[in-house]
Amino acid sequence: MATSKEQVTVPTGVGVDGFLAAVPDERRRADAGRLRTIMGEVTGEPAVMWGPSIVGFGSYRYTYDSGRTGDGPLVGFSPRKQHLVVYLVGGFEDRYGPILERLGPHRAGKGCLYLKRLDDLDEGALRELIDRTARVHRGVDRASRR
Repeated sequence: MATSKEQVTVPTGVGVDGFLAAVPDERRRADAGRLRTIMGEVTGEPAVMWGPSIVGFGSYRYTYDSGRTGDGPLVGFSPRKQHLVVYLVGGFEDRYGPILERLGPHRAGKGCLYLKRLDDLDEGALRELIDRTARVHRGVDRASRR
């Protein structure tokens, strides 16, 4: 059991192929495979399992206001039962409103994008969100509100 100071979501060494092959819903499995390709192309990073259910690409170091630090994937996703959850930079809704308007049907949380089907989306807008998140986490972009 992890203590409150131990980071739980870390690279595991578990194979991404096996994880994605085990996604029960055929459409969700296909979308997850496609999103893996998109994120790999945009970030230039290989897919790695972070914790038991997040497919992440690259990594970055973060520091909370409390001083606690950790590592996270530049971008990532998880093929959940109800949605394909895409992990982006916090506050992306405020930063990238015009891109989200082009994206298509989605729900957004604090740093998560909830998608039903990739076929319903503007792939260019999705790629732009992924690229901007990776750039912010790499420290190359100040996360403009354009």
